[in-house]
Amino acid sequence: MDRELLLSAKDIEIEFTLRGKVLKAIRKCSLDVYEGETIAIVGESGSGKSVFTKSFLGMLDANGSITGGSITYGGVDISKYKTEKEWMGIRGRKISMVMQDPMTSLNPLKKIGKQIQESIEINQGIKGEEARKKAIEMMEMVGITDAERRANQYPHEFSGGMRQRVVIAIATACHPQILICDEPTTALDVTIQAQILELIRNLQKELNMTVIYITHDLGVVANVADRVAVMYAGQIVEYGTVEEIFYDAWHPYTWALLSSLPQLGVKGEELPTIEGTPPNLFNEVKGDAFAPRNKRALEIDFEKEPPLFEITESHKVKSWYLDPRAPKIEQPEIIQKLRRTK
Repeated sequence: MDRELLLSAKDIEIEFTLRGKVLKAIRKCSLDVYEGETIAIVGESGSGKSVFTKSFLGMLDANGSITGGSITYGGVDISKYKTEKEWMGIRGRKISMVMQDPMTSLNPLKKIGKQIQESIEINQGIKGEEARKKAIEMMEMVGITDAERRANQYPHEFSGGMRQRVVIAIATACHPQILICDEPTTALDVTIQAQILELIRNLQKELNMTVIYITHDLGVVANVADRVAVMYAGQIVEYGTVEEIFYDAWHPYTWALLSSLPQLGVKGEELPTIEGTPPNLFNEVKGDAFAPRNKRALEIDFEKEPPLFEITESHKVKSWYLDPRAPKIEQPEIIQKLRRTK
């Protein structure tokens, strides 16, 4: 890849302390983020997607901490940052985040324009009338009409889609290099979802941003991503280009996610579901974390954690299936069907 490497997370480990017990939320996660690309991180709820990316801007909860690995950004290991002052140089200015729920992301007691203005004042050092003008410009940029008047309204006077536009305006007001979008369309209906994805795509081009999507919706992934990282139980178990993940996936968890796509269902038949539940990360995980839910698991999957096998330079998979000593395993029919519909 000839794009500039912006951020490199290597072997990140994140732990939370809850009632005296330790939960290992992220277990040696690595990801390189390049200039101008769109990455999607996919997986079930609780797989660690949000926690992993929140570590890029020092937004872990008070009981959470990075206990291993490094996050190199701008030549500095930002995982070693301890103070809010250090993170303020990154958060909002360089790396920004659009949160899941626009209703809880906005202050219900403050006017919309003021909330965008505050982000500009904190991160750009512009004050007063100049910052207010920039806030109105941002509102117009994210497609809010009659911005001058609407800047004086409160969040409850906006629809869900419009609130999400405001949250995006706040996150992009300082033209960050990296924009993390945490389930940006979850609470919205399908037509509004498409508009919000289009808005983010346009802003990405206009402001030359790299975008990281966190989502469980593979339909969104197919529409927006250049590369995909599949997360399970606090680890990235497979990553590759969007084509490699959709048409040549090799991790059994990726197969399970793809098999659950509604558009691959057969009329009159039940959609496949992923049986079982993810492991409890308060306990030590032995072997492949997905093995107890995988009907075709190998014996070694229960004994030893698989290494990352390289299929191509851009496609890597954490599965014993790819070990030369493993029995020959065919991709499921549904994955082959996907390839045929390509």
